[in-house]
Amino acid sequence: MTTTIHDQINGFTPHDFDTFRLEGLESRMAAIQERIQPKFRSLGLELAAQLSASSGDEMHLHIARHARRKINPPKDTWLAICSNKRGYKAHPHFQLGLFDDHLFVWLAFIYEVPGKFQIASAFLNQLDAVIEAVPGECVVSLDHMQKAATPVAEMGRQEWTDALTRFRDVKKSELLIGRHIAAGDPLLSDGRALLRFAADLYESLLPLYRLGHV
Repeated sequence: MTTTIHDQINGFTPHDFDTFRLEGLESRMAAIQERIQPKFRSLGLELAAQLSASSGDEMHLHIARHARRKINPPKDTWLAICSNKRGYKAHPHFQLGLFDDHLFVWLAFIYEVPGKFQIASAFLNQLDAVIEAVPGECVVSLDHMQKAATPVAEMGRQEWTDALTRFRDVKKSELLIGRHIAAGDPLLSDGRALLRFAADLYESLLPLYRLGHV
């Protein structure tokens, strides 16, 4: 992983996480745009370049704009990387983003993906391979709007089957596989180390990304 687009990759500081304690939509959005989005852009462009090389697909960076919000400020913000240039929500994609207390790094299949039934079925049909492909330190979420996630270490075949069945059958259910890093973790302040961490995680999840392209 040697692709370099930006010499300077900045990590995330407590000041960035404090963004989500600001009151009001306007002030929080201004802070997201000033503090966080420039870091998303430099980090995301590098990740997109590396994923393009690894996946064989041309990958594109998208940065959440929160354009639909009119009153309530966002509780989190993120970048997304996928093979579609126009948008990411209807496609399998990679995410990296912040809540107030942790950073998340996901392979994401969210509820807008039109092929949910086929994706979940493909995963269920190859359940052993799916379980084997997921690093043991990962967590799984069925809702990107919630902080809660289940450690993979606590999931056996039945828990995986239940999660994938819910993802398949419940319209608003999602499937996100990745890592949570606490806001105070030293890794987050080292931009280059964070880049390597995210790139390595995405690399390990590429077999699931490919399986989810149905």
